[in-house]
Amino acid sequence: MDQKSADILEFNKILQALAFYTSFSAGHEMALAVQPAVDEQEAIRWQNETAEAYALFQSGSDVTIGPARDVRESIDRANRRFLLLAEDFLAIRDTITAARTLRRKIEKVRETYPVLWEVGELIEECPGLVTAINKTIDDRGVVLDSASSKLSKIRREIRVVHGRILERLRGMLVSHSAYLQEPLISQRGDRYVLPVKAESKGNVRGIVHDNSSSGATLWIEPMGTVDLNNEHRQLKLDEDKEVTRILTELTLRMADQGDSIIRVVERLAEFDLIFARAKYAGRINGIQPEFVPWRKTAEGELHPGSTVWFKSTRHPLLDPDTVVPTDLTLPEDIYIVLITGPNTGGKTVSLKSAGLMVLMAQSGLHVPCTEARLSFFDAVWADIGDEQSIEQSLSTFSAHMTNMIRILEQADDRSFVVLDELGSGTDPAEGAALASAIIDYLRDHGSTVMTATHYPELKAYATTTAGVTNASLLFDLESLSPTYEMTIGLPGKSNALAIAKRLGLDNSILDGAMGQLGVGSNETEQLLDSIYDMRDRIASDEAGARLARRRAERDREKLQTRLEEIELERDEVLKQARAEVEKELEMIRNEINRVRKQVGKAESKNMLKKLGRDVTEIENRPLASLSQTPLIDSVMPKEPKGQKRRKLRVGDEVFIKTLKSKGEIISLSKTSAEVAVGRLHMKAQLEELEFRGRPVKVEEAISVPKTQSPGMELDLRGMRVEDGLEQMEKHLDQAILSRVPWVRVIHGKGTGRLREAVRKSLTKNPRVFGWEEGKNGEGGAGVTIARLEKVKAQEPAV
Repeated sequence: MDQKSADILEFNKILQALAFYTSFSAGHEMALAVQPAVDEQEAIRWQNETAEAYALFQSGSDVTIGPARDVRESIDRANRRFLLLAEDFLAIRDTITAARTLRRKIEKVRETYPVLWEVGELIEECPGLVTAINKTIDDRGVVLDSASSKLSKIRREIRVVHGRILERLRGMLVSHSAYLQEPLISQRGDRYVLPVKAESKGNVRGIVHDNSSSGATLWIEPMGTVDLNNEHRQLKLDEDKEVTRILTELTLRMADQGDSIIRVVERLAEFDLIFARAKYAGRINGIQPEFVPWRKTAEGELHPGSTVWFKSTRHPLLDPDTVVPTDLTLPEDIYIVLITGPNTGGKTVSLKSAGLMVLMAQSGLHVPCTEARLSFFDAVWADIGDEQSIEQSLSTFSAHMTNMIRILEQADDRSFVVLDELGSGTDPAEGAALASAIIDYLRDHGSTVMTATHYPELKAYATTTAGVTNASLLFDLESLSPTYEMTIGLPGKSNALAIAKRLGLDNSILDGAMGQLGVGSNETEQLLDSIYDMRDRIASDEAGARLARRRAERDREKLQTRLEEIELERDEVLKQARAEVEKELEMIRNEINRVRKQVGKAESKNMLKKLGRDVTEIENRPLASLSQTPLIDSVMPKEPKGQKRRKLRVGDEVFIKTLKSKGEIISLSKTSAEVAVGRLHMKAQLEELEFRGRPVKVEEAISVPKTQSPGMELDLRGMRVEDGLEQMEKHLDQAILSRVPWVRVIHGKGTGRLREAVRKSLTKNPRVFGWEEGKNGEGGAGVTIARLEKVKAQEPAV
């Protein structure tokens, strides 16, 4: 990466924003040092890491770096045999533990996130170190008594001697209370002393270690405790010596595995960077770009076969709520774009966005676009902004030319070059000629180039040169402000005279200016106007068509879902009905078996007659019972008594009186019908059939849900045509369902593209009775009033 070009494109600010999402110093350092990948496969791997980390976070995983610390400096001291402190060991322990935890969590999901596991499995265990530290030092950084038997013995003796000192001093607090300033035991240095009144110095034999600022109190170590204090002091020295020996031994153990510990920190820093890239992608609403191979071109063709396609690009350093998306999409036959447009119209932002998209994509960062495809470039070169230097006595032109020479010496057919105001800062004629020659040079070398210019000569150059095209940033003559929307393929219009006219410049002056420009220039501007108008109409129609297609697809999905639900409900009803029939038949079988047994046992003629009547009753019961099954009746309601006979149709469900069972009409004649009863097809006279039900239409089964009113006003100002139409369709849907009589659509005046698209969409919408332009006081041409149909409430379908 050329560092100067990266700084010009403000890639360093992107890295600062990325570093904000790191968790510890090693990751922060790595984020600030990010460089684009050296080859395409490395860039793809980085992108896959970012995508998997983003998906991992979206799944709700609690994976983090944990309490990791950059302990490489501590390991360096250990390697040079400097004694590590207790806090150094605790930091090493926490880092190794955090690495182990992270490795286990990634291992559990390695099937889902294999690219992350490729990094995670490189984390080393550093065996024995965590256990050794835990056995030596507690969480407060104190060396444990159990660290060695000798230390344990020394500390036991210290406690015994300390107890004897306190016991003796407490006795003196009582026996010498008259000579003490107050009854307390204190320390001076590491010696235990008593506060003795100055005038009672002779009454307490001992060593004076200190006195109060007033001189009224002397801190005296009584002679009776001097030997004990000396013993206590010696034991403390022995303790310090043993602790130093223990920590030295532990330091050497850290040094033995120092390389492994350093690699653990590096793997954690790598994960920290990956997680930071994922979090940053979420903040800028970025997507994973696709790297596409360089296209093969015909022999002798200058086009390098590059791809640059960034749809709805948002500059990552601008406010996402206010930035206007720009399409940086180069057709396949184009590799050099000349951008024209007004000052402050967004040319420089567009150029920087293009350069940043390439650098970010090749550095593993997701890009703030809706669609992103690009070739892998070996280098990105940039010359943007005013580099005038007083210290080096360089003018603006000289500064740009110095940088330009450096770029031209190194740019090739695998380079992406962005240039702002090429040839500016000198005589316009010479500047235009120089700019044309530089572009020719880059074109001959196959470099992919995006450049901004004010020179009208370059518009003609782009029109007549293969592989080169114009691009323009639009200007709103109504508001006298740029729209920041880029159009690739058309040169920018000259708005100077139009702006002057709108601001009120005298018509005679304008006519004079038009005369000096000549007829050809005027005709060219008129032709551009007509091309832009045609393009706007086509874009509006395309946006409306895409919106209608999406709406039709949504409706089709809703109907398909409802059909599937109805089929499931039908299957469930039939399943329940069959279960009830089986239950009824089982009861009948049981009764028949009971009667058969009683026939065999019958002892008289009367009993046989009675059993015969029972059999007849059983024979007549099943079909009658089944025909009156409550579940079947609820699904296939009977025709009310006294009602005029319903005209039968194919598909109707009917009750066949002669068979006492149900069927479905599959064909009809004047006097008879073919009816399907299960798998059996039969003919029956119409008078033998009784209507039981008709299939419910899908559209009748979908009821109008109640919805909350979205309001009677919709503001679309600042939106793109397609986004505005989609937002309006959603608002109208909710407004109609909530019975809002009309909606006031605010689209502004602007270029008129959004207004024309809104009104065309309202005209085609069958649910809109009509529309009218806002009256004075309502917004005029910047507002359209849509009158809506009323939705009749429907009962939910069963």
